[in-house]
Amino acid sequence: MRFLGVDYGARRIGLALSDYTATLARPWQMIPATGSPARAAAAVADVIARLRASDDPDLDGIVVGLPRRLNGDDTDQTPQARLFVRALAGLTGLPVATQDERLTSVEAEARLATRERDWRKRKALLDAESASILLQDFLDVRGRGQAPGDGV
Repeated sequence: MRFLGVDYGARRIGLALSDYTATLARPWQMIPATGSPARAAAAVADVIARLRASDDPDLDGIVVGLPRRLNGDDTDQTPQARLFVRALAGLTGLPVATQDERLTSVEAEARLATRERDWRKRKALLDAESASILLQDFLDVRGRGQAPGDGV
């Protein structure tokens, strides 16, 4: 089993991949977000299609970060993320789950700061690192036999 983690944002979309045992997540790439959630989903679906057409075709599901406030309430971005999730599921035919992404950007920034001093370089890596954190959270919950986020 292999999963794709997605940190959806208005400007950038971070992507992470799990290993084939669905145990470890690693940052993969960042793509620019273009326009509406549906257009952004189409851009991610295109990346997935290229991945599936490569020598690495196995992908069993997608995990998208769901923005939440610290108290658990939806943010202004949560409805857009839900639209993105629905569009991505329709375009790829893969199961799409959501995973709470609270504080993933803070954790990603802290991790990157220990190995990259230049903030411009860190910014370019931040979204993929955030995607790997939310994907790892999903995999850890799944590995303990608990029900992960919605879907998958």
